[in-house]
Amino acid sequence: MPRLTPQRHSRSQPTPALRALCASVLIASQVLMPVPALAQIQQVLPGMGDGGEMTASAERHLGDQIARELYRDTDYIDDPVIAAYVQEIWQRLLVAARARGELTPELDERFAWTILLGRDRNINAFALPGGYLGLNLGLVAAVGSRDELATVLGHELSHVTQRHISRIMTRQGKQMPLMIAGLILGMIAASKSRNGDAGQAMIMGSQAMFAQNQLNFSRDMEREADRIGFGVMTQAGFAPQGAAAMFEKLQYASRLNDNGSYPYLRSHPLTTERISDMQGRFQFRMDAAPPLPLAMDHAMIASRARVLTRPGVDVLRLWIDAASSGEFAKSTPAQQAGTLYAAALSAKEMRDYKAARALVERLAARTADDPAAAKQARWLNAEIELAAGGAPKAASLLDVKSKERPEMLLAAEAATAMRQPAPMIPVLRDWVAANPRDATVWRALGNLYGAQNDTLRAVRADAEANVAILDYPAARDRFKAAQELVRQSRVVDHYEASIIDTRARAVEVLVKEQAAEPPLK
Repeated sequence: MPRLTPQRHSRSQPTPALRALCASVLIASQVLMPVPALAQIQQVLPGMGDGGEMTASAERHLGDQIARELYRDTDYIDDPVIAAYVQEIWQRLLVAARARGELTPELDERFAWTILLGRDRNINAFALPGGYLGLNLGLVAAVGSRDELATVLGHELSHVTQRHISRIMTRQGKQMPLMIAGLILGMIAASKSRNGDAGQAMIMGSQAMFAQNQLNFSRDMEREADRIGFGVMTQAGFAPQGAAAMFEKLQYASRLNDNGSYPYLRSHPLTTERISDMQGRFQFRMDAAPPLPLAMDHAMIASRARVLTRPGVDVLRLWIDAASSGEFAKSTPAQQAGTLYAAALSAKEMRDYKAARALVERLAARTADDPAAAKQARWLNAEIELAAGGAPKAASLLDVKSKERPEMLLAAEAATAMRQPAPMIPVLRDWVAANPRDATVWRALGNLYGAQNDTLRAVRADAEANVAILDYPAARDRFKAAQELVRQSRVVDHYEASIIDTRARAVEVLVKEQAAEPPLK
């Protein structure tokens, strides 16, 4: 489980680069105004039926370039608990899209189909080139059910399967990648420097020349994504009330004139036409759809997302106090579980382990009759024990043979802390064999090898983790370090040495290809 370290951003500073990069590749624009950087960049969708689209390989290549920068951003987070929850929804949507014929075999094979989580508290999600999707924790915290989250992910999935981004870039030809680069680098400059004027100028200069021609196409494409996304999410088994509830939230936010808390509305403008089209096509009224009950495990996931956005010490204290307030007793069991989860995790973040343990005990009692929620409580209990230095207690709460990623990573962390890595190494090794792009598990495996004093395999695992996040130069350096260890060793594991040599040659090719790419500058 990744350690969380404090990070402060002044209110006067521009938004972090993760938000900027994700927004920029959506190629959004309206009238340029002197507002925060993210608000300047809004999605613009292309005309339907445009021919001569860029190839899937070319789009994936561009997506990889952008993803490489996102992986380096401080807002990027691979939280195993939230990621597993989102992945369960995402995989169901992919299966449904394949069954409906929306996801073609070519795109299925060539695109990444990877969701990148960001700590951003803003309510937003976004499609990127090549099958990458971005999802802010702020949106996970705001939705009231799996079905609402499936509505958003299904919509973004449909933007990808319908090749909307490809159509944008094809329409503008060779100039579009240059605009993407200008937007990305402008946003990075604005977020990294004390004076964002230079970055803002780059954004405006690269954006304005493309803005007007694209504005006429957004409504058609949004309606298409609504229609296909709804079909995908319902075929995947999610309730249509989820779409109704999500549209209701967006419509309510629209009535408030978009005060900045819903960037999703800027990149996906909710028009009267879209609402009428959804109501007519799917025969539901947002004010008449029966509400979905709050699931206990979803309430806990939403609470986790809120805490992991780093809201500040004062807010964490409020969430701890909420578990003892008079309102707590009046809330539903699911709401109580969410409140207790937020309180326990907040106490853990503040290193008040005594309070965290007491709160997670209350949470375990509250969730005892709900297996999915009880599992979440058990994982949080183990996470608190690991943070408090109680690795043996954490290990006693976990199944070392579990195939669930959050439990596997927690068990690996406990085994590393206790210097007892042997039982967990085969489990993680099998996982990365099936999921070679899982950098977090590769690093956990490297820690286990380190605890076993197997330096060679630890270095190779670190190299593979860098490959997984598309940092090929760093991976090459680690493979070279592994080759040097082999040369210096008196006892050589020839099988491992052969793997390292093979992988080193493959990564060297990737480094050369990356060096030949036009830089995003």
